[in-house]
Amino acid sequence: MEELIAKRYAKALSSVSKDIAGVLEVLNVLSEVVNSREIKSTLTSPIISSESKTEMILSALGESDVALVNFIKILGENGRLDLIPAITKVLNSDQQRVSNEYEGVLKSASSLNEAELANLEETLKKYTGSTIKLTQEKGDFDGVRVAVDDLGIEVNFSKQRVKEQLIDFIKKSL
Repeated sequence: MEELIAKRYAKALSSVSKDIAGVLEVLNVLSEVVNSREIKSTLTSPIISSESKTEMILSALGESDVALVNFIKILGENGRLDLIPAITKVLNSDQQRVSNEYEGVLKSASSLNEAELANLEETLKKYTGSTIKLTQEKGDFDGVRVAVDDLGIEVNFSKQRVKEQLIDFIKKSL
């Protein structure tokens, strides 16, 4: 439900803002702030008035785009200031779709060097037709996992799974 509401607000903001890239930069920073535990509890508190919550967010913005200021005021009036991270996520996804550039995550136990990472990004570009920038994360995963959520791509190469498939193949061929 939250995502549907966020999509409507994101669509409204993108239709009235002339500099959506600039607004998105501000919203990305603001989303990180709103995601902090203290601010989130303040925004969802029934004790604090919606006007106070709106003023708190507006004071953090300083002098920003008029459309963004009005947008924050509307969110405050409707009690939706806690949706700022969800709205920002929708706007980032829309911006990625327009520019045809996406971000993905590569998880593995060991890190790849720059050449291997660039080769993997190029392979994904040939496969999807989109530019994909991968960031590496180390984990306990015994293999390699590549995920690009906005494109719905998830590829896993697990050593254990390959081993199991090889054993199954050998058993079937006997």
